[in-house]
Amino acid sequence: MDISILQKIGIYLLVFAAVFLLIFLSVVMVQGISMEHYDHKVKDKTAGGHRNDIGYFVAPRVLLQIQISIGTLLMALIVAILLFCKVFMIPVLIVVSLLALGLGYVLPILYYSRKVKKRASDFEGSILDLSMGLTSGLRAGQALPQALEVFARRSEGTLKEELDIVLREYRLGVELPDALQRMYDRLPCEDLQLLIVSIRLTLQSGGSLADVLQRITQTIRGRIEFQQKLRALTAQGRFEALAMSLAPLLAFVLLFAINNDLMLPMVQTLIGWCAIGVMLTLETIGYFVIRAIVDVKV
Repeated sequence: MDISILQKIGIYLLVFAAVFLLIFLSVVMVQGISMEHYDHKVKDKTAGGHRNDIGYFVAPRVLLQIQISIGTLLMALIVAILLFCKVFMIPVLIVVSLLALGLGYVLPILYYSRKVKKRASDFEGSILDLSMGLTSGLRAGQALPQALEVFARRSEGTLKEELDIVLREYRLGVELPDALQRMYDRLPCEDLQLLIVSIRLTLQSGGSLADVLQRITQTIRGRIEFQQKLRALTAQGRFEALAMSLAPLLAFVLLFAINNDLMLPMVQTLIGWCAIGVMLTLETIGYFVIRAIVDVKV
């Protein structure tokens, strides 16, 4: 490899390190001044204590630090790549840097939001087991609290966590339907709401709770089967939305790797950057339009 190329790569690496260090130190300084005020605001907002949110997986202070770190690193990396590609247009550098900072700020939220949705999905998928377990316990002669406690000992994951909270509240004097309703407030689920309403009305008006729960179990099972069929029918549309959105980016990377002299004007001219901006905007709109079409609400 030519020594001039090695020197050029070394210079760009030093520029990247200097830019990243400067931005990171500035961010740390601002963060140290404003973090105490931020913690106070977050504490006021989260006084309700909902468990199934981003705060369940990561503390707000840690999340903010992760967002700032990833945004800073991504912005410095993008600036170094643009400088390596000989992009010296100040407006382009500023706009792309801000977009990279915003993307780095949003990525941790998307990651933890996905974990929140997965936890809610796991919980929702366990409601059928809960209904069947309560029905079996009641038919075996157990009272509702006893059946709930026996099922909680056999369960695992999110459902066990929430049932332990329900039983703890019940032992402290909260009515069982109210404790179940508080569980619904933490993790909203239509099947759970149907189960809670059935339990509340049966306890108030009398009747065989086991028979009622058995019919509710059949209803929940039918809803789950329908939702599974619906997800299977719309799986192709979700894949097409992702594939069509990533295809132009993949083509650009491949063409840039094959013949960078042909693709360099795309990143070294204002017209090229305008074309990239239009392409990204249209691809984003297309992705959300396709997802809205295949996202059927039931």
